[in-house]
Amino acid sequence: MLIVIMIAAILLLLLLIIKFKVHAFVALIIVSLLTALAAGIPVEKILPTLLGGFGNTLASVALLVGLGAMIGRLLEITGGAKVLADTLINKFGEKKAPFALGVASLLFGFPIFFDAGLVVMLPIVFSVAKRFGGSVLRYAFPTAGAFAVMHAFLPPHPGPVASGDLLGVNIGLLMIVGLICAIPTWYIGTYLFSMFISKKVHVDLPKAFLNAVAISDTSVQNPPSFARVMTVLLLPIILILFDTGLNTLSVAKVIDGSQTWVASLRLIGKTPIALLITLIVAILLLKDQRSYEQIEKICDNALGPICSIVLVTGAGGMFGSVLRASGIGDVLSAMLSDTGMPIIVAAFVIAMVMRVAQGSATVALTTAAALISPSVAAATDLSQFDLCFIVIAIASGATVLSHVNDSGFWLMSRFLEMDTKTTLKTWTLLETSIGVVGFIIALIGSIIL
Repeated sequence: MLIVIMIAAILLLLLLIIKFKVHAFVALIIVSLLTALAAGIPVEKILPTLLGGFGNTLASVALLVGLGAMIGRLLEITGGAKVLADTLINKFGEKKAPFALGVASLLFGFPIFFDAGLVVMLPIVFSVAKRFGGSVLRYAFPTAGAFAVMHAFLPPHPGPVASGDLLGVNIGLLMIVGLICAIPTWYIGTYLFSMFISKKVHVDLPKAFLNAVAISDTSVQNPPSFARVMTVLLLPIILILFDTGLNTLSVAKVIDGSQTWVASLRLIGKTPIALLITLIVAILLLKDQRSYEQIEKICDNALGPICSIVLVTGAGGMFGSVLRASGIGDVLSAMLSDTGMPIIVAAFVIAMVMRVAQGSATVALTTAAALISPSVAAATDLSQFDLCFIVIAIASGATVLSHVNDSGFWLMSRFLEMDTKTTLKTWTLLETSIGVVGFIIALIGSIIL
């Protein structure tokens, strides 16, 4: 009966989002409440269960996403993205310009969201495409694919943070493992695929770009130096290594983990603290002639666009809390055990089904993590590395088969001025390539480690 309730809950969620166009945040709350009632959770415990799941998820997600968005916005406004791209293109040369744009987007994609990254980088991409010639896909896809990979695989982006929180993953370790998985996934699934598809499908430069000379002028007065941009981008990863590295040394008995200096350095390496320190450093390095009032306004404007995403991930955590409290997750866990399907494969399949059905990668990530979390909790042989690879598998499943119900699909179609058929032949295949390669890498990683 509990499995029937779970299936009905997922179908209702899809119906509300797809058919009745209910916002995912509201749909998840409605489905969570109805699932709690149907599953027989005592009435007096329903609201605490809902609020507990919502609050616990937001406690980790909101901090990381908010700080990451501010860092990304500062880099965007100050011209850091153009400095990064121009320096790498000059370094790699004309033949490797698509590769240079992709690497710049990978670095820039750490703190900035997919759609915001595209808005900032595509004018630069179009300028490079006009300069060197060829299908615009050759230059645009390595960039767009880089943002897609970073958005799916790495904190502080909301999907991996929410999934990691639901599965009990160390977020600092997830950032390092996610980065290790993201680089080959981007190179194989995005860069090599982009070189292939751009030879098969020619897409001209968008007329909107050619008709608007101003859009190609992305210069900013007194942009930051390349060294300053790289400092801001690499600092959080270096700080997080304090936590993960010292923890490894402590477990190996190389150092005494109870000492104050170890605990202090590990605190600095905790992801929220590392991002807070990075934000302060970014303000000092990128401020230039701007007043602190202007910096405050830039940071404030960064928070508005992320509100919807943060609330959706919180509601996903609420749904997960209901599944755990109702016992539905335990029944699903037992079913997966009976089928013999490894958890990492089940995680990928569930995320893929949710992605194809309703379009949103964030909803697919949080829902799949919520559904699989009881199975993860019941498995006693999973290491932190295993948990990280399960999150990557979920992220991979939530990336594949972008089509007409995905806002990212229409974003690419509109920016590159491609018709629906061409977008399906190119962007949908690119996203699927990313998801499949990412899952294979996660599966291999889980076997090796």
